[in-house]
Amino acid sequence: MFDLTTLTEPIVQAPLAGGPSTPELTIAVCEAGGLGFIASGYKRADAVREEIAAVRAATERPFGVNIFVPTREPADPGRLLDYLRELAPEAARQGVDLGEPRHEDDEWEGKLELVCAEHVPVVSFTFGCPDAAVVERLHRAEIAVWVTVTRPAEALEAQSAGADALIVQGVEAGGHRGGFSDGDEAGELGLLPLLRLVTRTVPLPLIAAGGIADGAAVAAVLCAGARAAALGTALMLCPEAGTSDAQRTLLSEPGATRLTRAFTGRLARGIVNRFMLEHSASAPVAYPEIHHVTSLLRAAARKRGDADAFNLWAGQAHELALARPAGELVRDIGADARRALREAGERLSHAG
Repeated sequence: MFDLTTLTEPIVQAPLAGGPSTPELTIAVCEAGGLGFIASGYKRADAVREEIAAVRAATERPFGVNIFVPTREPADPGRLLDYLRELAPEAARQGVDLGEPRHEDDEWEGKLELVCAEHVPVVSFTFGCPDAAVVERLHRAEIAVWVTVTRPAEALEAQSAGADALIVQGVEAGGHRGGFSDGDEAGELGLLPLLRLVTRTVPLPLIAAGGIADGAAVAAVLCAGARAAALGTALMLCPEAGTSDAQRTLLSEPGATRLTRAFTGRLARGIVNRFMLEHSASAPVAYPEIHHVTSLLRAAARKRGDADAFNLWAGQAHELALARPAGELVRDIGADARRALREAGERLSHAG
């Protein structure tokens, strides 16, 4: 079963579902000594199978697949209908119809069957904790199970279910909050305090996620108890990433980020734009329904380069992202982290 200590670089690629994730990015990170991930979210199981095959054809190194845990309860119909009425002018602006507000499980069972059949080295889960029977099923296929947590209580639940490692996601992280619930109070902790609290709570290996974009930040989370750092936004300007041109333009520029449900019905962090400002206050807790409702209008805005009308997922340190090949970036960040740790040790030795 996969062991984090076998990585040459203590760097994990965040899955980056919804466009930036590509097999080419996964391959580049793996070949550089990190752990690349395939994002299965929003994709058919057959499409994920093709990406697994593409990665395996290009690298013999281990990789992971990320799976979304299904939302159990459908959205409130009344609040959902009100929000659809509010979004109608947005769809008209983009020349498309609003999508169907479907409540579905993102082919949960099909993806579990796939990763077991393919004996994927690592499977990570976002939006919840799989039950112990699912974890045991994956273990029988010799798959390491990672669970994304945003609170110490979630870490305890994941440990009880049999998780092998935890992705500890601070509130700084770009994209969706990966914790088990989507209430306004959920997952408010910054990465460093969260790492220290989870380290005290469970003995599992930890992968730190949230606002990590350079070697010094990787060194910091290693000192705080993580075995590796997950990079997401930091990789989105790499040529291997599928990031849209409009988003690439904004990522390396100074710009505020905030959490919103406006685009998908689930809290996620992105660069502030018009759509976010106009619709965040009224967006209901309604994932995946709102994701499906806005999918076509976001795709149309992305195609037009209208950065004010689609989700610009990004972490708080997004302006540190560099437009460099992913392999070079992973190796250099690893080297910078080692340098930062040496320099910190030298400062400590001279302190006092």
